[in-house]
Amino acid sequence: MLRAAAELFVAHGYSATTLRQIAESAGIKAGSIYHHFDSKELLFSVVLDEGIDVMVQAFHTAADVTSDAPAPSRLLAHVRAHLGALFENGPFTTAHVTSFFSAPHTVRAQAVTRRDGYENLWSALLNDLFPQINRKDLALHRLILFGALNSTIEWFDPAGNLTLDQLAAVVTNQFLNGVQP
Repeated sequence: MLRAAAELFVAHGYSATTLRQIAESAGIKAGSIYHHFDSKELLFSVVLDEGIDVMVQAFHTAADVTSDAPAPSRLLAHVRAHLGALFENGPFTTAHVTSFFSAPHTVRAQAVTRRDGYENLWSALLNDLFPQINRKDLALHRLILFGALNSTIEWFDPAGNLTLDQLAAVVTNQFLNGVQP
């Protein structure tokens, strides 16, 4: 049921997705959803939580593997982990990225603490990797990096000519060095 909901939220957005569609996609009766969730809002909150949990786990896994690596390697591992969370873990992270802002205020407010926690992990990483850059500027760089990473769900085809590893390398190189050789 959660996967069906996440897939429909990604495909149609929060507002256009109905509980009846979710039930049909999950192969259950619409009323059965209410045995698990009191509302569509609660169901979407759980989908959002699942999505951010995947991102946090991917971040921690990258941190564990690269704790002693040089800054460029650490950044690459985290960029790859974020992209992996988007493309290799089902629709939950994608729903979080694509449908978060179309959700009701109460759902967004509930998810903000977890979402901010993930952003704080990245802020701490960037502060550690680039101590010479002031935090205000790093916060902007983090937002730009997130924008680049999250927008890939709109155009990147994992079955195409570029692998996730190659995409991560390109994004990391551009973040570190710009577009000029």
